[in-house]
Amino acid sequence: MFYEPDNRDASLPHDPIKAIVAPRPIGWISTLSRNGIANLAPYSFFNAIGSHPPLLMFSSEGRKDTANHAIEMGEFVFNYVSQDLAEIMNQSSISAPDGVSEFEHVGIDSAPSKLVAPPRVANAVAALECKVTNVLEPVDVSGEKTGVIVVIGQVVGVHIDDAVIRDGRFDVALAKPVSRLGYLDYGHTSDMHERVRPNWVD
Repeated sequence: MFYEPDNRDASLPHDPIKAIVAPRPIGWISTLSRNGIANLAPYSFFNAIGSHPPLLMFSSEGRKDTANHAIEMGEFVFNYVSQDLAEIMNQSSISAPDGVSEFEHVGIDSAPSKLVAPPRVANAVAALECKVTNVLEPVDVSGEKTGVIVVIGQVVGVHIDDAVIRDGRFDVALAKPVSRLGYLDYGHTSDMHERVRPNWVD
């Protein structure tokens, strides 16, 4: 099968691209509004994009509360989604009106951050405090804005539950991450192995 995204065959009624580009980490992002309302929402388009300094990005399809608050206040927190938090994370995806805190609406315990104002999810095994460095508005091939807002932040603070540290590493097997797949699908990490990167020898 081959098709162009603007002319998908009727035999493929559901867009497969997000299923093809998978698994993806879930960007469970907390922000704080100008009025001091804590917002919490999961983002399907999220990832790390650099390590020196550590940079994260999340992408909002439309100018939603999380993107607005992060841009206005210049800060956000990424909260790690482990298997025990998967259902409550999903509940926080509700389209709550502006001014309603998902922390309070869903009943999610928050904890204060150290270096940024937005709170973090208290029960998350890891949380990364970020300060916004860039805001991008991607365009399509014709140069038209797509309505997508990409927020990039530099990690300035790291919280890790000691229970998921083993031999000096953040142990992914212990952390039990949940990943975003396509459609309504999510995945669990169950099979892991190491591969040593080859070294070029002259």
